[in-house]
Amino acid sequence: MNQNMSRSQFLTFAASAGAASLLTSLESMVAVNDIKKIRVAIIGCGSVSNRYIPHLQSSPSIEIVSLCDIRHERAVAQNEQYNVKAATYADIDSLLKGVPFDMMVTLTDMQKHGELNKKALLSGKHVWSEKPMANTYAEGKALLELAKSKNLKLWGAPAVVNSPQFAFMSRCIQEGKLGRVASAHGQYGHTGPGWSSFFYEKNGGSMPDLGVYNMATLTGLLGPAKSVMAMLSIVNPERMIDEKGKIKVEEEDNAHILMDHDSGIISHVMCGFNFFDPHGHEAKGQQLHSIQIYGDKGNMRMIGYDWETNGVILDDSWEKPGQLHEKETGGYVWQEGATKVAESIVNKTEPLINVEHALHVLEIIEAARKSSASGMRIPLVSTFKWPVV
Repeated sequence: MNQNMSRSQFLTFAASAGAASLLTSLESMVAVNDIKKIRVAIIGCGSVSNRYIPHLQSSPSIEIVSLCDIRHERAVAQNEQYNVKAATYADIDSLLKGVPFDMMVTLTDMQKHGELNKKALLSGKHVWSEKPMANTYAEGKALLELAKSKNLKLWGAPAVVNSPQFAFMSRCIQEGKLGRVASAHGQYGHTGPGWSSFFYEKNGGSMPDLGVYNMATLTGLLGPAKSVMAMLSIVNPERMIDEKGKIKVEEEDNAHILMDHDSGIISHVMCGFNFFDPHGHEAKGQQLHSIQIYGDKGNMRMIGYDWETNGVILDDSWEKPGQLHEKETGGYVWQEGATKVAESIVNKTEPLINVEHALHVLEIIEAARKSSASGMRIPLVSTFKWPVV
């Protein structure tokens, strides 16, 4: 400001600044309440963005306006590869000060999710976060409270509840086709990623990367878990990583988790980075079941992984073999979460994906670590609206 500015000039300046501030506030309200096309910023331009960017671009309700990565060249490369025509940034502070946007999609190393999501919410942005949404349940709960206080939307991956296979299994359970449900099992694993070290560092591990899918599926089908018992281990204490060479593994690469869903129902999740599978990390053509649920009148087996399933076998007859249902995906893909929630803002609808569900799964992961360390059964306090479908 000019130090020699007169009183009348100052009052004129202050009035105009106040009007500008009011106009900005009104525009923000319109952006939240009457948005026609949502502007999206993506932070984290690594491998996962190769699936997210095209899917977001496929929606007429979404415009990607910014790409951000601490390795700025990756943001530039994705901008060119997918012809996004977006602004690019090297850090979140520059992103938040740059081209205006409505929702941030967080695809960075999982250890940074909570910190980045908080900055976005404080700046008035809706947030879709890849899993997990934070490093601890307390941090995740604080994020949700912050979002609510600012009338913002917050969601966390995965989007497994969107699949027609999940819907079919949920209906079968609610309609009593399995009789009294007793037990369930989920499994997901491979021999471990080699492209980044964060999977094996503190607050990484097989549970927030892999087990999170099965936890979301089983709690979504059977109801919130009431308590957790677990045994975790590190089978391979050293890993070779493309970018760093040999590193020490700090979090579990092998996990077995028991969940009590009340009413006598117990489920089990096993996940790890030491599971040989000839179908590989992408599980192309996987025909083995990853989710199975047993009742006293029938059982169901989800074919393929729950994030990219190939159908459900329902076995409820003594005379006939199990039948394959919902073989088609119905358009569902695992990377659709950000697109679906962004469209829900535009269309003023409620998606099946629920932030309280993601927060519940985060508490399960934390409780599993406490249980393994103490040998104790850990009660849970979180819950979510159920049934999902």
